[in-house]
Amino acid sequence: MFLHGTSKINSKGHLEIGGCDVTDLAQEFGTPLYIVDEALVRQRAREFMEAFRTTGLRHQVAYASKAFCVMAMCRVAEEEGMSLDVVSDGELYTALQAGFPAERIHFHGNNKTPEEIVMALDAGIGCFVVDNFDELHLLNALAADKGKRVNVLLRITPGVEAHTHDYISTGQQDSKFGFDLGNGTAFTAIETAIGLSSLKVLGVHSHIGSQIFEVEGFRMAVEKVAAFAVEIRDRLNHTFTVLNLGGGFGIRYVEGDQPLPVGVYVQAIADAVRTTCENANFALPEVWIEPGRSIIGDAGTTLYTVGTSKDIPGVRKYIAVDGGMTDNPRPALYESKYEAVLANRANDTLNELVSVAGKCCESGDMLIWDLKLPAVQSGDLLAVFCTGAYNYAMASNYNRIRRPAVVFVKDGKADLVVARETYHNIVGNDIIPQRLQKEAVSK
Repeated sequence: MFLHGTSKINSKGHLEIGGCDVTDLAQEFGTPLYIVDEALVRQRAREFMEAFRTTGLRHQVAYASKAFCVMAMCRVAEEEGMSLDVVSDGELYTALQAGFPAERIHFHGNNKTPEEIVMALDAGIGCFVVDNFDELHLLNALAADKGKRVNVLLRITPGVEAHTHDYISTGQQDSKFGFDLGNGTAFTAIETAIGLSSLKVLGVHSHIGSQIFEVEGFRMAVEKVAAFAVEIRDRLNHTFTVLNLGGGFGIRYVEGDQPLPVGVYVQAIADAVRTTCENANFALPEVWIEPGRSIIGDAGTTLYTVGTSKDIPGVRKYIAVDGGMTDNPRPALYESKYEAVLANRANDTLNELVSVAGKCCESGDMLIWDLKLPAVQSGDLLAVFCTGAYNYAMASNYNRIRRPAVVFVKDGKADLVVARETYHNIVGNDIIPQRLQKEAVSK
């Protein structure tokens, strides 16, 4: 059994996270329940910050809030000295409501609406990451209307394919994101942006994928991006002051996953930037990165209550929990793998092979295939590890299931940071037209 962060098995044989017995958390907050190990979140953030301080490079570490965006997480990111990457008006609003400094917010997205851009301009965010020509001209016009000159990075696709799932590989040429480096589009975009009076081009952004376990892809991306920066300097007499290398740093989900220490990723990026720039006599830029999953992923655990079971002799045994693809769609989307334990009987002998099904009316609602557990009983608590990233963030109300609560645990205390949805939340935005009101139907 591999336990992350402050997780341990206590004297009662119960899983404990952040000094809190999860059986007590289930009684107080119900299940399904997202549990976040706050100490581990802060540890991961500090690992990135310290790794960059060691390199001596000017830097920004921006938490990629798409992984998990709630106001409490924005507060933690700010306290740890991070910047913040947002990709929608909802994420931006969350950050602003949490009091996150607008000048440390970067706005991403391949289809920012005029309303979103205006909202970000009014907030005075620190930087827009521009994804296409339409946005380039729209942002310039909207900024000009407000008498502002805004900082921009242009997102480029460097032609580097990370060794990851096709749906989360983003740096290759055939991608919905960014300006292509290989066919000259990126050069044209930079040339255009430099000529727009309401935009200040700081540099470029690239992101090669997610859940990456090696450094070679990052090295290649740095070399291509830095070489492009040199080309822009030499041909357009414009010097980039920022290179943003995105995120994608992998975490351990299951046995066999072998992520590198944070310092190894950061040092590889720093060495590649330093070497490439020094060889080209290019002033060292400020380096930005955007870790998301690697900050929050392994700090999250989802706690479920086991309900029914179905044993098919000679085939498999299913156990069903009170959540599923509504709180964790990743297995259905990406065939993602997870590890889990019976949180209330963690020391019992593993003598049963089961598959964990969700409660949704969907045959694909499976959380884990072939998991070894003690003989499972209705009412047992199942804890699924490493669910901090893209679980709550991607949760839905399919089958009108209410989204779970979220608690931060630290030093023996549990703080509710997102309340469990109520039935009123489920129907709160529904409107019955007058013609469908009961009195209308009865006529």
